[in-house]
Amino acid sequence: MHIFHCDHCDNLVFFENTTCVRCGRLLAFLPDLGEIGSLEPVDDTRWRSPLAYGAAYRLCGNYREHNVCNWALADTDPHERCLSCRLTRLLPDLGRRGNREAWYRLEVAKRRVVYTLLALRLPIVDRDEDPAGGLAFEFLADPDDPAQPPAITGHDRGVIRINIAEADDPERERRRVSLHEPYRTLLGHVRHEIGHYYWERLIADSADRLETFRATFGDEREDYAAALQRHYAEGPPADWMSRFVSAYASAHAWEDWAETWAHYLHMTDSVDTAAACGVSIRPSRRNEPSMTPLPADAATPATPFERMMAAWYSLTYVLNNLNRSLGLPDGYPFVLAPAAVNKLRVVHEIIAGAQQG
Repeated sequence: MHIFHCDHCDNLVFFENTTCVRCGRLLAFLPDLGEIGSLEPVDDTRWRSPLAYGAAYRLCGNYREHNVCNWALADTDPHERCLSCRLTRLLPDLGRRGNREAWYRLEVAKRRVVYTLLALRLPIVDRDEDPAGGLAFEFLADPDDPAQPPAITGHDRGVIRINIAEADDPERERRRVSLHEPYRTLLGHVRHEIGHYYWERLIADSADRLETFRATFGDEREDYAAALQRHYAEGPPADWMSRFVSAYASAHAWEDWAETWAHYLHMTDSVDTAAACGVSIRPSRRNEPSMTPLPADAATPATPFERMMAAWYSLTYVLNNLNRSLGLPDGYPFVLAPAAVNKLRVVHEIIAGAQQG
């Protein structure tokens, strides 16, 4: 994630902002430019930005009507909603208390992931383009009847379903503790589930990539339901830390891929943000991680993996120490064994290969 500034007054603005707090200008993310731009009205529905001379934009329908989005569309775009919002095809009852706030938080997390996918130049194919396997999101609420099964977060042939209870901080923390997880966030959920989608897009139909996947992550033909049942009944293997990025990754090859994919996006987004902030690390001890200021392209598939990984190690050294100084848990509470690092490398190489066609 880059660092953004108001193009009118140069004040710092964040990816979620709709208004500059200094000059009061209306803001929107302009996907064609990858920037947050200030907007001036052209007429009742169209806007212009000083970042795009001669271009006209419309606000996403969810921006105008519900204020759960801050993206704009080119005026020539035939859609009413932005690329991210039109991926959502099912919402819970917005008249129920808390559901609208949950929807907003889920869309924020999804937009961050879509931003990353655009930056990585990965294909985003929706259900209009591919009705059978295109990407879609369904945000679900648990039924009122406690005897009915709860809404399950997961992925099924391009459809990502997320229980909106995950948008409630106390409930998500309760689930994290009950499942003995060191980390559980909305953004992490979306990154993980979209990893399943890209397994189908990038690997399932490629003989070479499938061979690499099986050699690295295992055989996806193992009975998935039985593997998950065994994982929840018996827990991860005793040596999971030497082979996987997380305990859950040990459940099945698909989960190993999705967890590793999510960690790769954690890494690339954080390194990209550090580069945009000009972060450098010069510790007083020679044997502690250091980092020179990173170039703007420090976290792309074209970046040598070793360089990105070295930056990530240094960044987590600072991140975790700063969090502890604030009385917070480690920002990245994981230890990456060589086998897990190699899996991250494979994700890096598969994304790079996808960019090349």
